[in-house]
Amino acid sequence: MANLRQHVGREFAILQGMTDARAVRVEIGVESLDGVRIAEQAGAARVELCSGLTVGGLTPGPGLIEAAVEAAGHTQVHVLIRPRPGDFRYSADEVALMRRDIERVRAAGAHGVVIGVLDEDGHIDAAANTELLAAADDLEVTFHRAFDVCADPAEGFEQLLDLGFTRLLTSGRQISVLDGAALIARLVNLADGRIDVMACGGLRADNARRLIELTGTRDLHAAVRIPVPGRPQPDTEVSFAEFGVPSGFDHFATDTDGVVALCEAARTAV
Repeated sequence: MANLRQHVGREFAILQGMTDARAVRVEIGVESLDGVRIAEQAGAARVELCSGLTVGGLTPGPGLIEAAVEAAGHTQVHVLIRPRPGDFRYSADEVALMRRDIERVRAAGAHGVVIGVLDEDGHIDAAANTELLAAADDLEVTFHRAFDVCADPAEGFEQLLDLGFTRLLTSGRQISVLDGAALIARLVNLADGRIDVMACGGLRADNARRLIELTGTRDLHAAVRIPVPGRPQPDTEVSFAEFGVPSGFDHFATDTDGVVALCEAARTAV
């Protein structure tokens, strides 16, 4: 009987692995607890937790990280580690700060971190990324869109494989993910299961299936947001509305309907 249970267990594990390989996983970029809850309820596999999405994302505060881990349920929390806006060429002090942030993320119980450092010539900085990978230890580690502005994508991709990253986030070095689909497809093929290539860049429910067909990717990423109307302001020129929101709006927030539609499109794309 014990041998039968072991055999059935092995067969189930094989079938489960086949199912997981076919499944399309959705990651939602969020910057609030509401965003975490929306992603979890829609069935997203992961959230990328950050602040400052308008500037491409920054490291969130420790309070938000801890609360997100508590609220996420079955959805994994992966935390962006980016100390400032701008390029990805960081000083020694900034790399040390990133390492400390990663250690705090691990202590908070998050599932992964999202990092990326380039050297002065725009190549993948092997030494700095190795240092951050060591700090992450057993966490999953995604290399973010620094890849999309690195000097040599072919060389850079091989470096990411050698360094042992779990995942690469890319738009195929284009603003629109569909425009970058050819490169993403090549990367998926080159990866051969050694790294997950996760596509992003204007990704929504209405183009997700087409992207999957073109690239073969099984990982999708999107920060699906809508502007939130602002309340009436006193008669003053001063405004603290988020940069880029339309006139009369205050800030962006995770779009519940958009997230639900994207997750549903991914589920039915298999």
